[in-house]
Amino acid sequence: MKIKALRKAILLACSSTLVSTMSYSALAEENNTEEVKKDVEKIAVVGTRSAPRSIADSPVPIDIIGGDDLEKHGSSDMLELLVSQVPSFNVRQQPISDAATLIRPVNLRGLSSDSTLVLVNGKRRHRASVIAFQGGGVNDGAQGPDISVIPSIALKQVEVLRDGAAAQYGSDAIAGVMNFVLKDSAEGGSITVKYGEYFEGDGDTTTIEGNIGMPFTDDGFANLSFALKNADATSRSVQRPDAAALAASGNAYINDPAQIWGNPEIEDDLSIFGNVGLDLGNDKEFYMFGNYSERDATGGFYYRNPQNREAVYTNALRYADTNNDGIIDDDDAPSHYQWLVADITGNGMGGCPSNGNQPGDPLVFEAGSMLADLPAYSEVMGNANCFAANKYYPGGYTPQFAGNIVDTSLTMGVEGEISGGWLDEVYFDLSGSVGRNAADFYLYNSINPSLGFDSPVDFDTGKYIQLEKTFNFDLVKSLEVGLDDPLNLAGGFEFREESFEIVSGEEASWKAGPLADNGFNIGSHGFKGFGPESQGTNTRRNWAAYVDAEAYLTEDLLLGAALRYEDYNTFGDTANYKLTLQYAISDDWQIRGSTSTGFRAPTVGQANVVNTATSLVGGELIQSFLAPPTDPLSAFYGGKELTPEESTSYALGTVYEYDDFFLTVDYYNIEVTDRIAQSSQITVREEDYAELRSLGVQNPELISAVTYFANDFDTTTQGVDIVANYSADLLNGATKFALAYNWNETTVDSFNPDTTTTGKVKRLEEGMPQHRATFTITQNWDDISMFVRANYFGEYFAVHADDDCLGLDEEGNKKCWNEIADSSFTFDAEVSYFINESFKAAVGANNIFDQEAQKLPTASYGVLGAKYYESGPYDYNGGFYYVKLSYMF
Repeated sequence: MKIKALRKAILLACSSTLVSTMSYSALAEENNTEEVKKDVEKIAVVGTRSAPRSIADSPVPIDIIGGDDLEKHGSSDMLELLVSQVPSFNVRQQPISDAATLIRPVNLRGLSSDSTLVLVNGKRRHRASVIAFQGGGVNDGAQGPDISVIPSIALKQVEVLRDGAAAQYGSDAIAGVMNFVLKDSAEGGSITVKYGEYFEGDGDTTTIEGNIGMPFTDDGFANLSFALKNADATSRSVQRPDAAALAASGNAYINDPAQIWGNPEIEDDLSIFGNVGLDLGNDKEFYMFGNYSERDATGGFYYRNPQNREAVYTNALRYADTNNDGIIDDDDAPSHYQWLVADITGNGMGGCPSNGNQPGDPLVFEAGSMLADLPAYSEVMGNANCFAANKYYPGGYTPQFAGNIVDTSLTMGVEGEISGGWLDEVYFDLSGSVGRNAADFYLYNSINPSLGFDSPVDFDTGKYIQLEKTFNFDLVKSLEVGLDDPLNLAGGFEFREESFEIVSGEEASWKAGPLADNGFNIGSHGFKGFGPESQGTNTRRNWAAYVDAEAYLTEDLLLGAALRYEDYNTFGDTANYKLTLQYAISDDWQIRGSTSTGFRAPTVGQANVVNTATSLVGGELIQSFLAPPTDPLSAFYGGKELTPEESTSYALGTVYEYDDFFLTVDYYNIEVTDRIAQSSQITVREEDYAELRSLGVQNPELISAVTYFANDFDTTTQGVDIVANYSADLLNGATKFALAYNWNETTVDSFNPDTTTTGKVKRLEEGMPQHRATFTITQNWDDISMFVRANYFGEYFAVHADDDCLGLDEEGNKKCWNEIADSSFTFDAEVSYFINESFKAAVGANNIFDQEAQKLPTASYGVLGAKYYESGPYDYNGGFYYVKLSYMF
């Protein structure tokens, strides 16, 4: 019976849709032995048994991260917890990145966040509504799931499949699969209170987490978890030189610092997860799980200088060919500025100075001189009939970008074994899931200049809503076909519907006011609200069928094959395969390998999203408009309908396991063609205005640049993962050593120079460390436990604010800063004390030696008010200490 139960668990783990852990427990219960239950619960995704972190007998590499391991970190953010455990998993801070500040994108094996499939209890997790418009190169335009809503206290374990798996699980599984397994206990629980702050004295974070297991009748369980977090903002800022110069000139309205680089403020970050299971009898089980999560986040934005912020305060005037290219255009440096002033009387009788644009005119001043020194300045500021943005914000202004994120999901299903007839002993799983993520955006401390004095300063700019529905039916059968072991055969169907909705913002956030004809910006400046022309819902449907087979041809040779066909109602169909092999050379040493094809369908959001945002290009702030690729504006500049990304993956590895030592070494190679990303900013040229208007583009003169999603480039990513673990009895206690190393290299094989800059290519290839490693020592005694972890980050290409050109050289000209950042180490440590059987106290720190992030070069230090490159692989805020108290019952 034990072999039969284990074989069934293998079948379930190898099926296209990963089964819930409840079935494992039921199988163990069927055998009524604690030993079987222990063995079965170690099975995850594929394979039959696991080592401390990876499954040893799997033909593909898998990491298993237990719930206890996830607790060994000062942060409560799931993203940071995974970074410390999986070296090929990366995430960066997003201090001024529009929507990416609210939901940070991640990377597995150097690929974008939407190239990793995320599952909860083996079921596909819906993606977030937020699209990372400024994602640091590799994540520009990515739309992946928001895994930060999953509290660690709700998890039994996390399973990371580090191999392409689109043939098994469908779209998005190019880099791999992450499965978050929820706790399923019917008794006990815990409550944890944690407080921490950065060594700098800011970023105070308070987290309260709880979990409880309860019986659900005599034959089931209900396991509930919650987490509530509040975190103060941080600042790693200095005063901007331009703001300091204004203050020195006598402007008394300048904040110090004028612009903040730091983590956003997080308020009322509440997440509730539930996991329910019920034995229905006759080898049938009901399961249900879901979540409700909500949080408010408020982050920084770029400072608007009252001297030269175009379409708000001034217009740039160019009268000289400063770059010596033979023409005078927007590439030349402004020699003068025209102060924007509007007569609001409507009859021109308000007594406002004439709005000329030539040197000597009353509202024109030289670049480098002070606007406030204009003779007309006092006249305008004292005349109630004259509008100028200086009357709102005489010292300039820095908007704040905020959002309310609400994430909900529910999955229900029935699984079990069919008895009798030709389907006898066939395992089935029938389920349905619905997931919704809504992001409501706000902009504070800004202005709609075209509305003049009628403009508010705070705006509700609109909402994105992502809604997904998924239905699965899976069958698994063990067949005797004369081989050394039965053939495991699985097949099934999947139907998915995905919609992306844009809800318009309040009227003042998008309205073109009466002063638009005077050259004033339309909409809330910095993040224009979504207008009625943008709102609406776009929907896509697809269905899939798959077959998956695995068998031991001999006692030592395991072969597997998977084939999946999917059809989309938008771009068509696709078929993908996967082949796997695992061979035991001896009882201790095995080799494994795989090859597969895959795909990633463009998201409905990427194909239809609309957005206006502030971008930094060449050191200058511009208003860039993101339009659907088939929009007339995008199409005029090369936009085309999106097609799926396609991939081919190869992997070869070895596993060695002897006594208490475990080692895996795996090489991988992933070729991706037609990768989808947000294009670089394309300048909207003055000579194109007339033709764009004829195509229906409104106010092209107010659009500095356009971007759109495109199948922009092809890449090859290769690397090596090494995982090693060793356990021993040392120092009168139990000691564990764990090493994890990743080498990852991405090469851009080809790209479209019209939509992708060489700077972006360099970020894709070198923007993350090629070498990452962690080494952890864990020591446990009766009442005390502790760990020390060393984190290594190799060299990387450092950029700031998603721009390649910052600062000034010694002659005052723009200079591109694109230095290679130094490699570095950080260290984490924690000590826990078990006060009694119910209470545990812990104190610890991340980056305990306060390793500084890469500083910006001296000549550009503070140009944008920043001390450090924000593109680094670890937290630029520095060391973070914490204390926590847990009560277990």
